[in-house]
Amino acid sequence: MAFTWIRGRLVVVGYSPDGDSVRFVPDEIATVRGLESGRRVRPSERDGSIQLRLDAIDAPETHYQDQAQPLADEARATLLEAVGFSGVRFDDDDTVTAATPDSVPAAICASLVEVNGRPVALLVVGDAASAHEDGDEVDPATVVDVSVNATQTSNGRAYLTLYTSTPEPVRRRFLELAATATGPGSVWAADRSGGFTLTKQADVGPDGQLILPKLFRRATDYLRADTSADFLEWLRAQGGDDDPVEAAGRRTTLSELITQDGDRVSLTVPITDLVFVED
Repeated sequence: MAFTWIRGRLVVVGYSPDGDSVRFVPDEIATVRGLESGRRVRPSERDGSIQLRLDAIDAPETHYQDQAQPLADEARATLLEAVGFSGVRFDDDDTVTAATPDSVPAAICASLVEVNGRPVALLVVGDAASAHEDGDEVDPATVVDVSVNATQTSNGRAYLTLYTSTPEPVRRRFLELAATATGPGSVWAADRSGGFTLTKQADVGPDGQLILPKLFRRATDYLRADTSADFLEWLRAQGGDDDPVEAAGRRTTLSELITQDGDRVSLTVPITDLVFVED
């Protein structure tokens, strides 16, 4: 799978960045269109920006269905600092109203655009952003250590979340980085995915239990559903939203890796053993 270097700039004013996603204005939209499934990209009419999904990480949610998780603000603040924005102010809807500077030069290393229209990218800023010309083919393994993705992994602000689209050498390096990010304040130290109570949104809200963001999104959808089923029954009935995943070399679904006993839900395998199947 070919990975392409795409140069541009980051913007945040008028948008709602979080700990694993930010808006990017490519120098040449044609370069983005050349990625696998590049037709899925829908640039903003206002400034030509597109939303990125930072590869190999998933940060606590700041605003999924108007719901948030513990450590979400910290993850977002760390990402904004890492890419070079300061003085960032938000309105009550979590939209950025001011930031310095207006934009930040950046580059992404990407091979595909996922189903929601976001390039799955390694994001670099600073001198590293000018390491290659726009459109160059690049080995992603050489980019990992200078990426913002690596920063969010090594400081424990984001969960390691691997996909089948991530090349094996890149996966291995992110696993190494995540293994050192277990200290106080990290998502790994706070994580309760291995056993948490789920009766209401507050259980997994900002003052509740921190769980893998993908699991949080499913739990939030469940709590909003009009159903008498328990969470596990509901998840098994969701078809494509019951995420296909590889664990211990076996393809299965997320629900098959979860148990439920009353209100107690448990992910039964280590998060670092999971590789989600890219659509």
